[in-house]
Amino acid sequence: MTPITVRRWAWIHKWSSLVCTVFMLLLCLTGLPLIYHHEIDHLLGNGIEAPQMPHATPKADLDTVIAAGKALYPGKMMMYMSQEADEPNIWNLTLGDNPTDEGYKSIAVDARTAKVLAQPSFEGSFIGVMFHLHVDLYAGLWGKLFLGLMGLLLVIAIISGVVLYAPFMRKLDFGEVRRERGPRVKWLDLHNLLGIVTLTWALVVGATGMINTWADLLLKYWQFTEMAEMIAPYKGQSPPAVLGSMQKSLANVVAAEPGMKIGFVAFPGTPFASPHHYGVFMRGDTALTSRLYKPVLIDAQTTAITDRRALPWYLTVLLISQPLHFGDYGGGWMQLLWALLDVATIIVLGSGLYLWLKRGVNAKPAGAAQ
Repeated sequence: MTPITVRRWAWIHKWSSLVCTVFMLLLCLTGLPLIYHHEIDHLLGNGIEAPQMPHATPKADLDTVIAAGKALYPGKMMMYMSQEADEPNIWNLTLGDNPTDEGYKSIAVDARTAKVLAQPSFEGSFIGVMFHLHVDLYAGLWGKLFLGLMGLLLVIAIISGVVLYAPFMRKLDFGEVRRERGPRVKWLDLHNLLGIVTLTWALVVGATGMINTWADLLLKYWQFTEMAEMIAPYKGQSPPAVLGSMQKSLANVVAAEPGMKIGFVAFPGTPFASPHHYGVFMRGDTALTSRLYKPVLIDAQTTAITDRRALPWYLTVLLISQPLHFGDYGGGWMQLLWALLDVATIIVLGSGLYLWLKRGVNAKPAGAAQ
């Protein structure tokens, strides 16, 4: 096989970078506030905190919590209920007109008093806008897949940039910036320096971002394979007319999965359950395992566990990639590191665009002189 020449690597780096740069700039700019989305929500007055109570305050019956939410929208049905890992005293309820309603209502309920705390609105908020621009460009699955393609081009640009870095720096000291050679050469050296310094981070974030764009497809594959096996015994049966107690259902799950906590619950008919089941997704209590879910299916009429199993490897990879992408698993110092590296990557992308535009401007007088 003929080895790829430096000229060919330069062509690959140039065009993979040019095609994805504008979109990568958008993703870096929108990703920066998403690193601090909890803090920004609180700053803008959108954060929700449970009232201070004694630590031993008992939790309210879950059926009472659900009733408090449904009382606000009696015509709607429960879709999901969840708890944030760092806020166990709040249940977040999602209600809609049908199991896949995109115009759902969100309600935060105190887990101890069953009182409604707020009705947060994610859509239209600053963080909501940043999220959609970062995740799908407001274009749904096709937007995600397009951004995934841009992520692939970023990975190619990084790899080709590494290949080109060694011959480019052969006659220069590492990190040398030739300020005396004019602004374009100075920015070229800064572009190369910051690019090689942020190499590992950009590669990790680019690769994990690309994996995250496949989430919908991976979930659908899981639903058509393993989830279909889990609910196969109920095929052809009519959905239950009356749902069983959520308090009893979750008590059965907690007893069966000691050492794990409830992540979220999907109600019958939603994509994460079946017409006959509650889908209870349990998670661990460490920084890593809190991101990994284990699905447990509960008969929605009898509240008995019907099946439970670990997620397949491809969904485990997806779930692990998410905290790596946003750097939200290591506390404030990790967030700061991710933010600084994000800013450095913005400079790399911006300087690359500047160098290309400047090269075109410089080429015109040279061509005219000939």
